[in-house]
Amino acid sequence: MGQAFVQGWDGAELAVHRVGEGRPVLLLHGLFSSAQMNWIKFGHAQRLADAGFEAVMPDLRAHGQSDAPHDPAAYPADVLVRDIEALVGALGLTDFDLCGFSLGARTAVRAVMAGLTPRRLVLAGMGLEGLSGWAQRSAFFVDAIDRFDEIRLGDPAFMAKSFMKSMNVDRVAARLLLGSVDDTSPEALAAVTMPTLVVCGADDHDNGSAPALARALPDATFAEIPGTHMSSVTEPALGEAIVHFLRA
Repeated sequence: MGQAFVQGWDGAELAVHRVGEGRPVLLLHGLFSSAQMNWIKFGHAQRLADAGFEAVMPDLRAHGQSDAPHDPAAYPADVLVRDIEALVGALGLTDFDLCGFSLGARTAVRAVMAGLTPRRLVLAGMGLEGLSGWAQRSAFFVDAIDRFDEIRLGDPAFMAKSFMKSMNVDRVAARLLLGSVDDTSPEALAAVTMPTLVVCGADDHDNGSAPALARALPDATFAEIPGTHMSSVTEPALGEAIVHFLRA
């Protein structure tokens, strides 16, 4: 397992973890998470490496070991897309696959719409409504950040608070980041033309309908795996579905 730092669009340092040799697969983790939590801990990166791929896993801005600036100017619209474009350029990735979970899936779609051209795309933990209804989803997490110290067991935001605490999230940076994510309308998905896998937990309804997302994309298939939004990333079936699709 290798780790290095590359510069984001504005010079912020982004930690990048890599394992394996072969076709690069750029893996984008979810909100409040990290490359370690989403891709490494439960074996997905190693499954890709064992299948002949190189897993390239950045910690997104304000996450993991990457910089978490507190300057609002560091969070323009689609800042994560700008960072991914900078990362792809810095690493010289020209022939690669792209995979994202939850916030990572939103970022992957936005990056493709901005001109990124992966061979294949995987969108995990994401539904059609999740792409177009970010304001409501974001408001839930902003509220969890603002009420962090008063949230108790039984509060709808308790799980979000617990995850932020366990991941040692910088709440000032995370709140700024939440305001930088843009919606993607169903009509805009016509621009996502590469073969795409939409994979989602059977009990994951956090971001709307994953089958509807697959139907809205020009060239997509849907795969169901066990789990909720939080537990599906712990399932070996997630890595297996990604490998199966990328090897097809």
